[in-house]
Amino acid sequence: MPVSWNPWHGCHKISPGCLNCYVYRMDERHGKESTLVRKNGDFRLPISRSRSGEYKVPSGETVYTCFTSDFLVRDADSWRGEAWRMMRERSDLYFIFVTKRIDRLEACKPDDWGDGYDNVEICCTVENQDRADFRLPIFRDAPIKHKGIVCEPLLEPIDLRPYLGDWVEQVIAGGESGEEARLCSYNWILDLRRQCMEFDVPFYFKQTGARFLKNGHVYRIARRYQHSQARKAGVDYNPSRIQFTIPRFSKTHKKYEHGTC
Repeated sequence: MPVSWNPWHGCHKISPGCLNCYVYRMDERHGKESTLVRKNGDFRLPISRSRSGEYKVPSGETVYTCFTSDFLVRDADSWRGEAWRMMRERSDLYFIFVTKRIDRLEACKPDDWGDGYDNVEICCTVENQDRADFRLPIFRDAPIKHKGIVCEPLLEPIDLRPYLGDWVEQVIAGGESGEEARLCSYNWILDLRRQCMEFDVPFYFKQTGARFLKNGHVYRIARRYQHSQARKAGVDYNPSRIQFTIPRFSKTHKKYEHGTC
């Protein structure tokens, strides 16, 4: 079963995709201040051991990392070194994090990073063309072993063709959830799929979002159906039959589903 590890919580909105952030929505319901970045109690989860001395997180697990913050947020600079060290110690686990701050990786990577850790996948979020054109050239050239592009919340058509290539392991797309969700068009999803097929890059339609435009009609889709409706579309493209690494949903975190919107 996938493991959620949120070493710290809280973030700052930096681009249009952050407007209706799901973490902010959940924090508001629980009376928390989302802009206060704080270390969580399970900070040492990857290396925590049971009374028998065994790791609590067993070997071979995928660890979805920092999904209630951004791993590269500046407020966590003093803690990140220890987080990297735990990832290095647990080379038998596969860590994944999603970031809107790929421009900070160079300043944040550990001294022994080299061309990346074998067991760490970094996904870069791009919600519109402007952010794609800013982040993806940096992401493409960054020393990372495993890379994925996340177009979520997808706010407009995005041309990824200048950036797609064999360096991208997967492209994930989805609409925005929440009562104030902005529109996501099925045509934008299909266009991203076509681009991925051109470059033989796996594509995964993760969720419709709450307001979904298809065949000229805007559908209001309840949160519990947004992932299943995306699956029913049957538009995932997986030439290598790999296992997509960003989950549709998680039962391992009681308050937050894995996602980026």
